This record gives sequence, structure tokens and C-alpha cells, in this order.
Amino acid sequence: MAEIVVKVNLEALPEGGFLATSDSLPGLIAQGRTISETIEIAQDVARKLIESYKEHGDPLPEELQPVPVQRAELQIPVGVA
Repeated sequence: MAEIVVKVNLEALPEGGFLATSDSLPGLIAQGRTISETIEIAQDVARKLIESYKEHGDPLPEELQPVPVQRAELQIPVGVA
């Protein structure tokens, strides 16, 4: 299975929680209580949008082409009590 890197914009909402959107994948909107939850929801939405592109025979936006990752530096959220 190929993996595709999707750039996501994440913002804290004034009423609490977080919102994720993507300039590179129109239609990706996800909201969650925590950063981790929001990212997980965004991954599910992205997967469904990409599957829809493929089912309809539409080309993926160039930024979403599969990218083999040899090495990457990531910052990941970790919930702590």
C-alpha cells in the first residue's frame, strides 16, 4: 500500500478543540477535541476523499502523489495526564 503525504493546517478553536483543513486536498475538514483526535479524523477524511478520486478516475492533485519516505523528522502530539 502506498502512502501519500497530505499537508494539513491545524488551528485551535476559540470554543475548544481543533480544526484541520488542507489546501492541497479540497474538501478535507476535520474537527476533534484533541490534536491527536483531529489528526486521526483528518486521516480518515483524506483516505475517503482519495478513494473517491480514484473511483471516479480523477487524477490526484500533484502534491498528493505517493512519496516513498526514506527518512523523515516528525513532531507528534502525545497526550499526558
